[in-house]
Parts: sequence; structure tokens; C-alpha cells
Amino acid sequence: MTATVFGMVQGVGFRDYVRTKGRRLGLVGSATNRADGGVDVVAEGPADACEALLELLVTGHTPGRTDRVEHTIGDAVGGMTGFVRR
Repeated sequence: MTATVFGMVQGVGFRDYVRTKGRRLGLVGSATNRADGGVDVVAEGPADACEALLELLVTGHTPGRTDRVEHTIGDAVGGMTGFVRR
């Protein structure tokens, strides 16, 4: 699953929150700040866990304020370990 989250999501603990939730769901991936103020989220793991993380992002049950989430769900690429904040 890849998602770009727009809104007030930088400087509010958003990436740490996503990393913690991703790890608890058994996912690997990353949460990375973008130059435009958004955050890119990449997560791989069981489909239901990816969907649960996406649900948190879309509903805005995160630090800060989520205005919009653009996402895609596809096949896992592999090669990632852990869930990191960048």
C-alpha cells in the first residue's frame, strides 16, 4: 500500500504515529516527509493490516489534520525490514 497524506501532518508526530501503528499491525514500510508538506506512507504486509492502516490515515485518527489521502494498493515489492520514519 502506498499513500500520500495531505494536511497538517508535519511537525505534529504524524510519522511516529504511523510507524508505531504500522509495527503493531505487523507491517514493514516507511513514513517520509515530502517537500510540499505531505507525508508518503509505504506499507507491506497482510492485506487486512494494510487496509487497517489506510483506514486510520483516511479517517484522520492521527496527530495533526488530514485533508486528503491519495492511495494505491498493489502487490508487495519486498526488500523492506521494519517500519521506519524518514
